[in-house]
Amino acid sequence: MDGSETPESYRVTAEELRQFVERWERLDQERADIADQQKEVMAEAKGRGYDTKVIRKVIALRKRDKDDIAEEEAVLDMYKQALGM
Repeated sequence: MDGSETPESYRVTAEELRQFVERWERLDQERADIADQQKEVMAEAKGRGYDTKVIRKVIALRKRDKDDIAEEEAVLDMYKQALGM
């Protein structure tokens, strides 16, 4: 193996690594931009009188399976009745 092969391989690896890091950084920036947009949506909803805490719960529920939600609500109702709520 010639000593000149190692630096070239290193440069290729370094360039590939740089590409991975830069891709990650771009995605991280996109995530931050999306988070800012989500905050703006919630601020607008709040400004129109909506309860943003409830909106967030609705969004979380929409991500879940309907059967899981129904089962959890049934157990919650049972517990509330047991406590006289």
